[in-house]
Amino acid sequence: MTRIAILGAGAIGSVLGACLSRTGEDVTLIGRAAHMNAIRHNGLQLDGALGSFTARVAAAEALNFRPDYAFLTVKTQDVSATLQANLSFLKDVPLVTFQNGVRSDELAAALLSKSQIMSAVVNISASYLAPGKVTVVYPGPLIVGRPFGAPDAQLQAVAAILRQGVPIHVSENIQSVHWLKLIFNLNNALPALLNASLHEVYAETYLRQLAARLMREGLSVVRHAGIRLASLPEASVTLFRLIGLLPAPLAGLLLGVSARRIKTDWPLWGSTLQSLRRGRPTEIDYLNGEIVRLGQQTGQRAPLNKAIVQMVQHVEETGQFLTVDEIRSNIRAALE
Repeated sequence: MTRIAILGAGAIGSVLGACLSRTGEDVTLIGRAAHMNAIRHNGLQLDGALGSFTARVAAAEALNFRPDYAFLTVKTQDVSATLQANLSFLKDVPLVTFQNGVRSDELAAALLSKSQIMSAVVNISASYLAPGKVTVVYPGPLIVGRPFGAPDAQLQAVAAILRQGVPIHVSENIQSVHWLKLIFNLNNALPALLNASLHEVYAETYLRQLAARLMREGLSVVRHAGIRLASLPEASVTLFRLIGLLPAPLAGLLLGVSARRIKTDWPLWGSTLQSLRRGRPTEIDYLNGEIVRLGQQTGQRAPLNKAIVQMVQHVEETGQFLTVDEIRSNIRAALE
């Protein structure tokens, strides 16, 4: 039996913990007090696309043992602080990062040996809005790889553990997969601005086209930076190249068709909206903000993504969601 610590057990960490605990792995969730207390008293209640069950899994607010493997599932902005707080238990421990964006492996490497670090691109969508309860909205596969080296026996061992609970792909270029997922996630902010589901966003013509324009801008910045992209299992590089080439109305229609193919019985809120609903800081600086940062480094403007960052930050500060007309007005002003 493998002893696994999941650091930062929110939506994705809880899904992984519940699924692996059900297969017999020795899992301990480390997370915020309210969620951990609910799990200790009532178990972790999982429902949705992977079925409904209650996982009796260990839960704590702090790590107090040396695990065989550590899975890091905090938000990107919390990576450094979480690792720093647990360094004494993580010496030479293989660690898998599970963050959105492209920065977490670099942040982890500032504190750990690069040989310890493995990386996962997450395509599971899950909702965690109440302590002790998580809903799997869409059971997409995980892609795992070595950000600082080639796949090896240790990576295959981690993939075998994860494969017991969720679908797994192994990548030889996980950083390129992260960059494509970042482009896909540039639309994550739109549900957060409107307090709406992804499908509701894509039902609106202007928002579909805006999502396509955000991705096109991101693709342009990434291309000028010379960054290579690699396909996701359910979204190829070819699809994104089409989005980059087609006029915005056609690209928006293509995105709408792609969104309708994501069949779910539960709303796709996205991680940014879930953070806002829980009163937590969002990852916007590491999603759309990453394109703005890269553009500044390479001399490329990214006004659309910059405007999106500013709007999400405004919603964080005020607690007031926007209307489609307000988004349209802010985008128009950003382009003047």
